[in-house]
Amino acid sequence: MPQPKDHAEERNLIETVLRHIPGFRGYLEREYRRESDELQRNWMADRLQRSKRAVDDLSRALVDEAKVDLLPQIDRLRVRLDRLLGRIRGAMQGYSGFFDLVRIDEPVLEQVYEHDAALDELIDTFTLTAEQLPRKKDDVPVAVGELLAWIEDIERRWDQREDILKGVG
Repeated sequence: MPQPKDHAEERNLIETVLRHIPGFRGYLEREYRRESDELQRNWMADRLQRSKRAVDDLSRALVDEAKVDLLPQIDRLRVRLDRLLGRIRGAMQGYSGFFDLVRIDEPVLEQVYEHDAALDELIDTFTLTAEQLPRKKDDVPVAVGELLAWIEDIERRWDQREDILKGVG
């Protein structure tokens, strides 16, 4: 899967030539920003989706061991994860035209890219931690509590990202 940071390097020769046509360069740059932003959010959502498999694996293991009293905690984690995924996936279309309507200067774009890089790391660490969840079936309340705290942090940072794009943050 291509990484969002590699998107600009994948431009072909024709696109490079077309960038020199007056007016076309701005169009291409907006398109690149939109595509890069979409790639970024797809990557984030895909990583979070990957962590759901571990949550489902733990649920099955708990059912198999007749520890159904722990399932409400797992369901709470799943609901929070689904809500976060919905926000990220839902923003896909919502921001696609954003760069067309509002001129974002380079310092703001740089701030968004830096913020996204930190958010990528956080999501990656969350996913790696969530993937260990099935191994922690003896201490589900603590493990779920830690993951819920991670989700709250990701949600807070996603709010900050939206504020930056709106010009608030």
